[in-house]
Amino acid sequence: MLIRILHCHKVHPLSPRCFTSATLNVLMSGDVLRKTRVYTEEDVLQYSKVSCDSNPLHTDSAAAKDVGFEGPLVHGMLVASLFPHIISSHFPGAVYVSQSLNFKFPVYIGDQIIGEVQATNLRENKNRYFAKFKTRCVKNGDLLVIDGEAVALLPTLTVEQIQHEKR
Repeated sequence: MLIRILHCHKVHPLSPRCFTSATLNVLMSGDVLRKTRVYTEEDVLQYSKVSCDSNPLHTDSAAAKDVGFEGPLVHGMLVASLFPHIISSHFPGAVYVSQSLNFKFPVYIGDQIIGEVQATNLRENKNRYFAKFKTRCVKNGDLLVIDGEAVALLPTLTVEQIQHEKR
């Protein structure tokens, strides 16, 4: 069985694993990386300025309520930025190659968001690895607000061969 390793750190290949810290040594298909975030009004205002997205649905409570929302929305792309953040914080030097996104429900200021990326495929190409991830964000613990897939190039990943005894 092949196990992909950043540093020479061995983990039993069949153990289920979930990582929330920024120090990941091993990535195997099925591994889940997580980050929790609560977006503030200041986050939304700064993102509006940087992205030049002046849609009042993000900054004006009355405008958001007029079209049926509870209040101003956090930009969907701001929430989705959790995915490359999670990957790059675990794999410095990672290059985000592609992302598909499905926006299911709105995210409001103050909602607790958990972003997850789950490795689904690892493929070697010229001493680097393309990693495919299932991506999702849930709010307040249980409501799926964004899902999709991402591909990242992980240039620091290496391979170690682990032998299993046959019984």
